[in-house]
Amino acid sequence: MMQRNGGGVGPGGQPWLLRRVRLTWLSFMLFFILVFFPLIAHYYLTTIDEAGGPDKRIFGPRPGSELCEAKHVQDLCRIRESVSEELLQLEAKRQELNGEISRLNLRIEACKRSIDSAKQDLLQLKNVISQTEHSYKELMAQNQPKLSLPVRLLPDKDDPGLPPPKSARACRLRSCFDYARCPLTSGFPVYVYDTASYPWGESLDPLVKQAFATSVKSSIYMTNNPSIACLYVVLVGELQETPSSPLPAPSELEKQLKALPYWRSDGHNHLLVHLSRMSMTQNFLYNVSTGRAAVAQSTFLEQQYREGFDLVVSPLVHALSEPNFLEVPPQVPVKRKYLFTFQGEKVESLRSSLQEGPHQSFEEEMEGDAPADYDDRIIGTLKAVQDSHLDQVLVEFTCKTPRPSLPTEWALCGEREERLEVLKASTFALVISPGDCQLVASAGSSMRLFEALEVGAIPVVLGDHARLPYHELIRWSEAAIMVPKPRITELHFLLRSLSDNDLLAMRRQGRFLWETYFSTSENVLGTILASVRTSIQVPAAPIREEPAQEIPHKAGKMAGTDANLADNGDLDLGPVETEPPYASPRFLRNFTYTSANTYQTWNRAPGPFHLFPHTPLDPVLPSEAKFLGSGTGFRPIGGGAGGSGKEFQAALGGNVPREQFTVVMLTYEREEVLMNSLERLNGLPYLNKVVVVWNSPKPPSDDLLWPDIGLPIVVVRTEKNSLNNRFLPWDAVETEAILSIDDDAHLRHDEIMFGFRVWREARDRIVGFPGRFHAWDVNHQSWLYNSNYSCELSMVLTGAAFFHKYYAYLYSYVMPQAIRDMVDEYINCEDIAMNFLVSHITRKPPIKVTSRWTFRCPGCPQALSHDDSHFHERHKCINFFVKVYGYMPLLYTQFRVDSVLFKTRLPHDKTKCFKFI
Repeated sequence: MMQRNGGGVGPGGQPWLLRRVRLTWLSFMLFFILVFFPLIAHYYLTTIDEAGGPDKRIFGPRPGSELCEAKHVQDLCRIRESVSEELLQLEAKRQELNGEISRLNLRIEACKRSIDSAKQDLLQLKNVISQTEHSYKELMAQNQPKLSLPVRLLPDKDDPGLPPPKSARACRLRSCFDYARCPLTSGFPVYVYDTASYPWGESLDPLVKQAFATSVKSSIYMTNNPSIACLYVVLVGELQETPSSPLPAPSELEKQLKALPYWRSDGHNHLLVHLSRMSMTQNFLYNVSTGRAAVAQSTFLEQQYREGFDLVVSPLVHALSEPNFLEVPPQVPVKRKYLFTFQGEKVESLRSSLQEGPHQSFEEEMEGDAPADYDDRIIGTLKAVQDSHLDQVLVEFTCKTPRPSLPTEWALCGEREERLEVLKASTFALVISPGDCQLVASAGSSMRLFEALEVGAIPVVLGDHARLPYHELIRWSEAAIMVPKPRITELHFLLRSLSDNDLLAMRRQGRFLWETYFSTSENVLGTILASVRTSIQVPAAPIREEPAQEIPHKAGKMAGTDANLADNGDLDLGPVETEPPYASPRFLRNFTYTSANTYQTWNRAPGPFHLFPHTPLDPVLPSEAKFLGSGTGFRPIGGGAGGSGKEFQAALGGNVPREQFTVVMLTYEREEVLMNSLERLNGLPYLNKVVVVWNSPKPPSDDLLWPDIGLPIVVVRTEKNSLNNRFLPWDAVETEAILSIDDDAHLRHDEIMFGFRVWREARDRIVGFPGRFHAWDVNHQSWLYNSNYSCELSMVLTGAAFFHKYYAYLYSYVMPQAIRDMVDEYINCEDIAMNFLVSHITRKPPIKVTSRWTFRCPGCPQALSHDDSHFHERHKCINFFVKVYGYMPLLYTQFRVDSVLFKTRLPHDKTKCFKFI
């Protein structure tokens, strides 16, 4: 039977509705128990605690002391107390900081107001400074205009021509030379005719022609553009006559000269050069009309020679060979085996001297007509001196093999090597001028003069009518003795009266003249061109500088200053310059030197005589160049920048009020040492720039960071590893003063500054720190290099020394190449070579400053100087350099310069060694 919906009975027999009501009641009771029972219990317990009093509470809060009685809670209590105390302290600190912030805010506002006021004052000062600088520049422009290399002006193509001279004998530069083709700033362009372009070219001596062509290529004045040439050079001799090519007749040669493309009818501005290799030289231009062309040759007759226009030149002895300095005898000892020597033969002059009979005195001869030839009396007098045996002399008037000679001229005897051996043992060498006074210059006499100078025999020229080579420019009285023939009887007394110092000075001057003007074909041609250029007062071309091929590098952080280097003791370095690098003035004497110092230029080795200002190395340099790089060393300073009223620290000293120096540092694959040395230069006053000569074929590391010292650092790449690179005249060096320093040198700033001060007052000297000296080894009869402590010195190491940039030109371009070759061979001795050079030129020793004997930095890697062979090589270098120079140029000195502000401690045994200032 089926049940109705909602009215069924459950499985227990209870109705469904009753079960639902029961579940609802249970849920309500459970809710009541869970909610209201805790509330009732809390209320009940609270009521009990309040009724029992504070001491009988069971569940209420208790006092803190009772709660902390538990051991595990004590730590928490201490933490709470500590935190509370710290909170109180932080609060007090916060209040204090708030007060400080308030005060600082007030100060910031005040500083802002001060800054605004200072900015206004600074702006006004800048305006005043700008106006002052502008006024100063205007004043300097008015009184001291800045000079620069002149603009080159070239001659016009059109040749207006010159009025004809009265006669060919009347030719002088003013009447026969076209100055319009040679402006002062033209650079003296020279055009040389090709020897193959004229008919007599095939008859030229092959050696002369080849030597001439080689010399032309090396000259800096040559031009291939004849339209701009100032001078046109034609080689006309020496000619060799052969059956196939006979010598041209004078009339034929004259026609050939007039046919030259740029002869322009009269040959003005042409120079006919005749170079002689033999003592017997044809004077075939004697009967040739050369018009307005000048003649340069070794043989002239009086009626042919035009004084001040033609040139008497030296013979071309070393046509294609360089002189061997090792074969040249030394200049000391001064006195040699023979007092004087002469070897020659002239048949015309022997007739009376070989005949018996009484001799007439000069007075008896002079009663009648003036004697035409004194050679007979010269022979008799010289024989009498030889027979007296007062001095050892050698005179020979007959030759086994006489060389061909001109009439009335003394012929040379034997071969050249035989004559040189005799001259090497002679103190004086007689040069008897031709008996015919019409022969004013001869190749034979010039050959005798050349050989005497070559081996150091002082020439004694008998005959005041003789014209020596370049006599208008060279002061021959400083290298030779000129004696008129009538004084032949007093010649012996005159030669014996000369002191050793005078003899050595004349011998040294003769060596200079021979090396500079006569020794090579390049020198001969260069001297000929220099003679013409000097006569027309055109300045020499500037000497070339070594182009600096810079290696790019990255600059790192700003370099610091070493505390040891910054500690200068009691010495104030003086005012530190804040202006940009300042180069030495240039081009101060472009034209005045040529016109005002001609004799000094031609008759002195480059040195203190004309070292400053702007010495033209002309014609001292074979390349015919002039130094226009740096400024004068003895410039007046006007109102004065020091002296009375100036403290030592307030003025740099010296006579140049404004000057800087350049550091040249040689390095080879020691990057860490180099970087440390560069950092030590940071803050050095008066430093213009640093030139690092990178002597290694391996470039610097790409990741190498170079220190920023606030000044330019120029890293120069070299062609080869050579110590000579230290002294190359780099164009990056723009100051006269150079501080040559090794990459491991360790010098304080005050020492460098003091050395710079001293150099400014001795600009022609080497001024440095470590001193060395040379000594004579008696046992081995040779020179030694010595680095021991001594009271004397003769050298200053250039690893830490100041010198003038001028000496860099002389070292690289003038000093004999043999010395530089030996420096490269040993990788050593470049500092000795520089000391030899400067002492040879100035005849002064170097200057040592401070008491330093070494400058190596502690802990740096060992350099080449620590090698065992280092000193042996330096011994060899000194002896080789002495052979090249012919004497020992180094000079001893006990002089040392110390500042009175230095506090130097010296051992007791050294206190008497030096003189101090």
